Amino acid sequence: SFSKIRNIKPDFFNKFKYAPALKKNSMNSNEKFELIKENTIEIVEESELKEVLQKKSPTVYCGYEVSGEVHLGHMVTTTKLLDFQKAGFKVIVLLADWHTWLNRKGDWEMIEKMVQLWKKVFKGLGLEKAKFVLGSDIQRNMKYIDDVFSISVQTTIQRALRSMQEIARDIENAKVSQVIYPFMQIVDIKALDVDVVFAGIEQRKIHMLAREILPKLNCKSPVCVHTPLIPSLQGPGSKMSSSVPESLISVRDSEEDIRKKLNKAYCPVGEAENNPVLGIAQLIVFPRTGTLKIKREKKFGGDLTIKSYPELEKLFKEKKLHPMDLKKAVGEELVDILAPVRKLFT
Repeated sequence: SFSKIRNIKPDFFNKFKYAPALKKNSMNSNEKFELIKENTIEIVEESELKEVLQKKSPTVYCGYEVSGEVHLGHMVTTTKLLDFQKAGFKVIVLLADWHTWLNRKGDWEMIEKMVQLWKKVFKGLGLEKAKFVLGSDIQRNMKYIDDVFSISVQTTIQRALRSMQEIARDIENAKVSQVIYPFMQIVDIKALDVDVVFAGIEQRKIHMLAREILPKLNCKSPVCVHTPLIPSLQGPGSKMSSSVPESLISVRDSEEDIRKKLNKAYCPVGEAENNPVLGIAQLIVFPRTGTLKIKREKKFGGDLTIKSYPELEKLFKEKKLHPMDLKKAVGEELVDILAPVRKLFT
């Protein structure tokens, strides 16, 4: 469900969010806060974020395991990173090669290839100004390792495993490497010296452990910002996942594949709960375009230009918008949004 996502009045953003010539300093602190808050599930803590926004050049980071295809689930976070950038933040993207290996997501030959691919794709998604950091570049030094060991003697195995429940591959048969994983993620925050850590809600347990334990390493607790996950195209019960190809749309998919996958996506008439098509519209399309154009014959109600996600959800729930019309509209917007990425690989 997307009912817990922060609802912000769309007109508030129209005056600055989609303007191509926007200067990042044209927003005041309250406007920056509201922009960051849009489409989030939680901010821990909001008062701390407001303090961070008083800094001249605050820093935010998001880390990514470099396994499989970059898909629309990853686009939710890259889209929000663009919001941070517009709000004056320095954006750091951590390409987490060591974490990918520790979580049993690939061998080193594959990981090294994927690092370059992901960096190229992220720039195609609009993050040209971000600073890209390779995880192993900051993790192979004695001070970093000392901090990891310090956390390990203060944290129970049970707590470490709980923090990985939404992240670990095959958690029922977890390896020791997957317990080291959260400790390294916490020390990444210290090593990068960031004000805000940002990720999907599946990272929450690690972030809460970080807020608890970083002061013991003489490091400030970061502000934590979390966005929702787009459900699997197959429907309720899981999220988009690189390990389940039929659950996702890759940002490198062809125009034909995008349309075909959306055409088959779970989207029951009038149901917004766990609806991946509505999720894509809310978390990717509207933040990047500001509108959704519905093209349909006059006998079915004629064309529509929908100016906000709440308006779209209301129409869909009231069964005034057919799932196929929604799928076609979202598909065409995605084709356009992802065009810069496709061009990088043609």
